[in-house]
Formats: sequence, structure tokens, C-alpha cells
Amino acid sequence: MTPSSEGASLRYCRVLTIAGSDSGGGAGVQADLKTFAALGCYGMSAITALTAQNTVGVQAIHAVPASFLRQQIVSVIEDIGVDAVKIGMLHEPGVVEVVAWAIDHFGLRNVVLDPVMVATSGDRLIAAETVEVLVRELFPRACLVTPNLDEASLLLGRPLTTAAELTPAARDLLSLGAQAVLLKGGHLAGDEVEDLLCRGDGEELSLRSPRIASRNVHGTGCTLSSAIAAYLALGEDLDSAVRHARAYILRAIEAGAAVRTGRGHGPLNHGHDPVAMRLRAAPAQPA
Repeated sequence: MTPSSEGASLRYCRVLTIAGSDSGGGAGVQADLKTFAALGCYGMSAITALTAQNTVGVQAIHAVPASFLRQQIVSVIEDIGVDAVKIGMLHEPGVVEVVAWAIDHFGLRNVVLDPVMVATSGDRLIAAETVEVLVRELFPRACLVTPNLDEASLLLGRPLTTAAELTPAARDLLSLGAQAVLLKGGHLAGDEVEDLLCRGDGEELSLRSPRIASRNVHGTGCTLSSAIAAYLALGEDLDSAVRHARAYILRAIEAGAAVRTGRGHGPLNHGHDPVAMRLRAAPAQPA
């Protein structure tokens, strides 16, 4: 897109991540911002917690006060604005309540909630008392919730071990108040990966692909939810955003499979095929 006349105003497609920081760079805010940039969006962040983290695990978590998280969100939105929001690690109830307040106060749309509860290494990242608040306050406010099987099991209080359980589990998650659920089946055994998108209107979309052999899968959930938010910011509908985001992450896994980073689960190749920043016309400023 180019200016139609001298002085025409343009802006970027803006995506805000509200999530924890991963010092190792493979997940969390770092993965989110890499994803936004790779897909042509302008990324911003409001950090909920700092982690001492690498490819083998999470060594420590330092919480950001809820009041300071609120200041970060207000600073970004009041000046720059947002077209979509990705929500990741929310460690305690006060932080969840700040995010719910922001969604209502600013009328935020295209909100994608990745209910981060367990790291790829198996480390638990959320306090038990936070789960109930997360479900009550954010499930109804998000346009999409994207749990993996471990997170869905925690939310539903039962193990999920077979592909046949995906549909009833996704419907049960909808009954908790979610508008739509993308239940990720990557933790199931087998040569094929199935993810299931269920919407509150009853529509379902099964997405299947061959499993890619790679030890570098740290941050896949963060990356997928961020990619969905980016495509929503670019104007796509939910089904299309999920399809395109899933295609992006599969290519990122494949492109990073042969690379060695650290001693454990390495990152994806977020920048395997970056695109230029997407522009759109900015609304006229009041006189």
C-alpha cells in the first residue's frame, strides 16, 4: 500500500502480547514478537512475569505487579492502539483481573487466549488458584482459547490421551464459557497431528498434518496463538487465521528442525520466510 496523495497517513497492523518473558528467547513475549514481525505486523508487549529460562527448563519466575502490568497496557493502547491481542502466561489472579479490565475498558477485539500452564519442559507456570479466575474472567472475553492437551486436562480435571477425546473435550471447554476453542493434539502419539477448532455456533474444523520430527518445539503454543492474532489483525476471519497460522508454524518447525540451540528443546525458526510490514490507511485525526 502506498499513500494516495502527499501527506496521506498510514499505520501498521498492531498486535499486543500480554505474556511472560522467556530469557532463552524461544517462547513467551520473545517468540510472540518474532512471530508478529515475521508476519508483517507491528508488535508490542505488556510483560506479566520474568522467567529465568532456557532450553532445558524454567529455573525461576519473577512476577510483575498487577499495577505495573496495567500501566504497560494503558501506555500502549492510549498512544498506539491495537488491532489484536495475544494473551499468554498469567501467573496470579490479580494479573488476570487487570487483563479482563483492559479488554472491557478499551473494547479490545480479536483477543486470543493461550492458557499457558505448563512449559515444554514440563514445568508448571501458573498457580492453581489462578485457573478458576482465568476461566471465569477471560474465557468469555476471548474470541479464541488455544489449549494443548496438558492444559485442557488441567482445565477439565481429566486425562486426555486419544484422538477420540478431542471433540468432547473441546465442547466441554466451550461449556466453560469460551466463544471458540482450538484444542491442539500435538501431544498425542502417532505420525499425524490433529488440531480441532470448535466454535460456539456448533461449527467444527479438524486440521491434520504429518508429524514433523524435531526436538526444537519450545514455544510452539506461544507461536501459534501469536500467529492467529497476527492474521486476525491483518483482517482475516477466525477459520482463515487458524489455517494460515497453523501453516506458518509447521513451516517454522520444519525450517528449524536441523538446528541445534542449547541442550534441550530448541526454538522454531520464526524468521524462515518473513514478509514486509503490512500497512493500512490510518483514520483522519480530529482537527
